[in-house]
Amino acid sequence: MNNKILLIKSSPISQTKSYSTALANRFCKYYQQFHPTDEIITLDLNEIAMSKKNIHIHNFVDYFNSSDSDFYINQLKNVNKVIFVSPMINFNISPIGKAYLDHILVANKTFSYKYQKQGDAIGLLTHLKVQILTTQGAPFGWYPWGNHTAYLQGTWAFVGAQVAPPILIAGTKVKPESELNPEQLIDKYEDKIMVAAKNF
Repeated sequence: MNNKILLIKSSPISQTKSYSTALANRFCKYYQQFHPTDEIITLDLNEIAMSKKNIHIHNFVDYFNSSDSDFYINQLKNVNKVIFVSPMINFNISPIGKAYLDHILVANKTFSYKYQKQGDAIGLLTHLKVQILTTQGAPFGWYPWGNHTAYLQGTWAFVGAQVAPPILIAGTKVKPESELNPEQLIDKYEDKIMVAAKNF
């Protein structure tokens, strides 16, 4: 069976300077080598109107509409795998990544709402397998309250997805890693990326 993979890019940093984009490109390169008949569909959140809409009091009623929520929820229902890519920005995922998740986390569409059905919320996207690829400027653990990788793990697990072990590249703004360009730094994680892409 040929799989359809949705690659979700959420870095607002230019592609030549983005460590997370370099990580995604390297992962996809190996994924396609190991799974040549699978189709990768790229969703660059920088290029769509939906991800630029934050929820607030003036748009709350219309925020979860057919073009901004249902369209992207249906896209998730029509793929087998998701690769979600995000740098850390202010101790969290990127704002456009957060806007995307805000639009697709909809009760009774991607999870059953615990106050409408007996028991806890149940994820409804159980057909999905998710690979999380993240980067951050600080070494891991420097800011314990800022763990965007764990946030993404928990969020995708909440909607029922099977989450593969994430790949986090940390310390991109601290020497010696900061002295390397994105491609050079990604080279240090080559074996880990290759194994993850093969197993995904």
